Amino acid sequence: MDENVGVGVGPAARAHHAGGGGPTPVPRRRMSAGRKQEAVLRLLRGEDLELVSRELGVTAAELSGWRDTFLAGGEAALKTRPADARDGEIGRLKEKVGDLTMANELLGAKIERMETARPLAQRRSRR
Repeated sequence: MDENVGVGVGPAARAHHAGGGGPTPVPRRRMSAGRKQEAVLRLLRGEDLELVSRELGVTAAELSGWRDTFLAGGEAALKTRPADARDGEIGRLKEKVGDLTMANELLGAKIERMETARPLAQRRSRR
């Protein structure tokens, strides 16, 4: 056994020797949406999570996160209703109501400022 292995070398070199000649890890590259989808579909078809994660070089947590995101997106897509021709008109009317409400509030604030700055004169009775 070589007693000098790992002495005076950095962590990367020590890790190489510690592996005992096993396969060196492949540097991770970005996964495209298509590759992620394929991996998730493999899981949904029943393949083992650990096996797929090792094969792709990603953590099991990352892979299960992709699956959860994929399923949530599908669920959200099923919940949406198709656009209605009336949606544009409804949006325009909601905007109009908002504009009118804001104008009404601004006028109320202006009236309040005017009344506090110069209170109304006392009215005389008609006797």
